[in-house]
Amino acid sequence: MNTTVLGYPRIGAARELKHAVEKYWSGSSDATELEATARRLRAGTWRDLAGLDVVPGNTFSYYDQMLDHVELFGAVPERFRALGLSSLDTYFAMARGRDGVVPLELTKWFDTNYHYLVPELDKSTVFRLNPAKLVTELAEARDLGVELRPVLIGPLTFLLLSKSQDCEPLSLLDQLVEVYAELLGRLDVDWVQLDEPALVQDRTPAELDALRRTYDKLAALTDRPRLLVATYFGDPGPALPVLASTDVDGLAVDLVSAPGLIPQVAALPSLRRKTVVAGVVDGRNVWRTPLGDALSTCTTLLGSVGRLEVSTACSLLHVPYDMEVEDELDPRVRERLAFARQKVDEVILLGRALSSAEGVDVDLAKPAGGPVKESDLVRDQAVRDRVAAIRPDDRQRPPYDERREAQRSLGLPLLTTTTIGSFPQTADLRRTRADLRAGRIDEATYDERIRAEIADVIRLQEDLGLDVLVHGEPERNDMVQYFAERLDGFATTRLGWVQSYGSRCVRPPILYGEVSRPTAMTVPWTSYAQSLTIRPVKGMLTGPVTMLAWSFVRDDQPLPVTADQVALALRDEVADLVASGTRIIQVDEPALRELLPVREADRKAYLDWSVGAFRLATGGAPAAVQVHTHLCYSEFGAVITGIDGLDADVTTIEAARSRMEVLADLAAVGFRREVGPGVYDIHSPRVPSLEELTVLIHSALATTSAEQLWINPDCGLKTRGYAEVEPALRNLTTATQQVRATL
Repeated sequence: MNTTVLGYPRIGAARELKHAVEKYWSGSSDATELEATARRLRAGTWRDLAGLDVVPGNTFSYYDQMLDHVELFGAVPERFRALGLSSLDTYFAMARGRDGVVPLELTKWFDTNYHYLVPELDKSTVFRLNPAKLVTELAEARDLGVELRPVLIGPLTFLLLSKSQDCEPLSLLDQLVEVYAELLGRLDVDWVQLDEPALVQDRTPAELDALRRTYDKLAALTDRPRLLVATYFGDPGPALPVLASTDVDGLAVDLVSAPGLIPQVAALPSLRRKTVVAGVVDGRNVWRTPLGDALSTCTTLLGSVGRLEVSTACSLLHVPYDMEVEDELDPRVRERLAFARQKVDEVILLGRALSSAEGVDVDLAKPAGGPVKESDLVRDQAVRDRVAAIRPDDRQRPPYDERREAQRSLGLPLLTTTTIGSFPQTADLRRTRADLRAGRIDEATYDERIRAEIADVIRLQEDLGLDVLVHGEPERNDMVQYFAERLDGFATTRLGWVQSYGSRCVRPPILYGEVSRPTAMTVPWTSYAQSLTIRPVKGMLTGPVTMLAWSFVRDDQPLPVTADQVALALRDEVADLVASGTRIIQVDEPALRELLPVREADRKAYLDWSVGAFRLATGGAPAAVQVHTHLCYSEFGAVITGIDGLDADVTTIEAARSRMEVLADLAAVGFRREVGPGVYDIHSPRVPSLEELTVLIHSALATTSAEQLWINPDCGLKTRGYAEVEPALRNLTTATQQVRATL
């Protein structure tokens, strides 16, 4: 009974990759130092996975696995080739931009908080194999005595997630499959894993036919490794029998997110001669696996498939490294958790239980103290009663026309300028928070330093000429963690880092119980900022859906119930902000698209409860209070009706990399409220020129009236430095003033 996982974290338990990459970007280290760090991290990963029978490889990346495949297939757009850089600097230029060249578009990896870079293809694209990275890593592992199963993104998923202006990416499939065939012929390995998560989405008959042709061709190669095709994040539906009918050697299926697959897998005769990798350990959440249930699932499949292997349901990229270092967590929460290293142990234990003649007592691995849902730790009857008492009217504000008229008293100009919320998180700010945690400074000193930073940010915004200001969020370590630390029902970690994109890492909180708000969370800082200026200052909150999407959430009650609990806590904060005199309140929902189900049939129900939670959080705001929301780095077309349903007075949205595409989608659904499409891409170190910003503003005005349009960056500025932010925002306000003068 073989054991494996589909992938593993790559940033390093102490974020070594983040620090090494950022040192290289800053010029304080060179490529040799960066590669030395990468080798150490790869070797550490293989040590962590040493107890498995099959170890995945090619899971390391300096930035993103889709970007790695752009390089692997020689699909680098010409604007990056023309820079004449080294291969490593060309790679990073595609991710971050360079010398006036805009980077590849960034968006979410299915329904996770991981972001991938979108390949740009066209009808002239010619794929050419460039396997140096993969070959090097295989050789490294062999030198350490480790044989790897290389992991590749499958050809269907690579093309279906790509973008083209002049052709359907899938029209390039035959050419791409030839390159895959060439690669398979050059790999001296036993197995290759081809990830095809796009198959769990709705696929057309033509796409399913393309799937069959692709894997018939690859399976027919005479000199190739054995092929394992992995689907995850859901049920592959009609793609499952298509794959099973080909001569691929194995299939990996996600039995955590799609337990209904179990009887389907058992019933397919063609799987009786194939390896089936059973994904029974959750790769996306941090709760310990009910090993008895997982063992029962595996036992059900024994005898129905040619060979059964035990695995995680997807890559462990989406969870932190090691729970054992989290010694500050409440023991009653900690004993229920499994991070990546513990999940590997669970897979190994299940493999032993299934293959040992004597058997293994899996009860030893069950959480102590019973299931979470039976613990007093998670129950608060007052919260449950409040949710039960929610009325439809609680999710309604006055009609928009009435609100718009009441909000004219704000006196805002056409093309109102603002930022999304955060300003750069400097080393001094991070040191101040660390000093407070370590007891080197007291609360009074901390408050004094934060107030000084807020005052500086307010003065800077006034000098830049912004119309609606923010306090800059210097007190916030993260837009979700900050609130999780102040809400009952959440726990936070010290080292539970997870990669979001590139060098950006987050520490998702753990939502384990009933959620409530003991006291006001943002009012003192917002009120102080407003006391420093006559311009309006936005109150800044993180919305209920994003709080769920960017946390590890309890799985013992429906998500809509948990979302409403968070929404009620935020509703209380909105009420306190209004009472303090705040006239503009932004409730960010950048993750609205993220939790969208992969299948169309399930989306209406999701949008109903997610939009309902937002409206519950904001429903108590009076007509004269302008409610904003913010969404970023998503494929907005899929949730366009949801964006409209939020009923926010102003919606700020990522649009710079996609060149304002979202505005046409909003116009198509008759969007009447105000919108701020981002014109400054903050995920790149580039400072956009005055001309570039002017062009984007005019582009926005082509589909949106000046009365509706706001001008702002794509997202918060915390990850950027002031050396980039100040000139970029000055160009933004100058461009806006110039366009405004022509209206």
